Amino acid sequence: MFIQVLAVLGSLTGFITITLSVAAGLYYFSEIIEENLQLTKRFLSRSILVVSAILILLYLFDGFPFKLTLFTLFSNYVYNLNLRKFPNIQLTNPVFVVSCLLAFVNHYLWFNYFNNPYIPSIDERLSAGFVPPYYPSFTEIASFFGICIWMFPFALFISISSNENGLPLSNSDLATDSSSLENNKNVQKSVNLVRSLIKKSLAFLSNLFNALGINLKFAKSDSSNPNELYI
Repeated sequence: MFIQVLAVLGSLTGFITITLSVAAGLYYFSEIIEENLQLTKRFLSRSILVVSAILILLYLFDGFPFKLTLFTLFSNYVYNLNLRKFPNIQLTNPVFVVSCLLAFVNHYLWFNYFNNPYIPSIDERLSAGFVPPYYPSFTEIASFFGICIWMFPFALFISISSNENGLPLSNSDLATDSSSLENNKNVQKSVNLVRSLIKKSLAFLSNLFNALGINLKFAKSDSSNPNELYI
């Protein structure tokens, strides 16, 4: 009986710890991105090329389906269109909305592909030259989803929170900013969605630990000292 209660407490503690770690990590990454916009844009553009090359190699050497591979390559092209105005990405921009939809559609299609693998018929298995198909392991499937399906959309979603305090990347960006100042006011209200959610999550966890008698603060300090880091 007591071991069951201990298991519940352990699971709850593990869940809170993982949630806290993810929230703090996302907040930290958003700070790094805000201070290195040029490096972030270069990383995102090159990651698209790397992922596309991986997809082509998987099609050539591992027999991945042609139509699904082509659809994901098209999705990568649409993702790359968001970088033209980076970091001034509007959440209501049609390209960004389509990118979000394509990310979920890609996940569904590839999940359906791995969840329903091809099973040879009895006649095929009884033939003399039969070679059993290779079924990827969970680790291989998870790695494929993490790198080829979700890496760029997730990185792009975190990067949109860097627009509030970021400087223009080039003279053309500066001209664009000066001509669309009124529009950017509305953008700045929406692009901090990720950071706002993370701050609320950290505040909720802080209140939860305080209610349990543990004095911890997970929110970032309001001090103007740039060397002060949140705990």
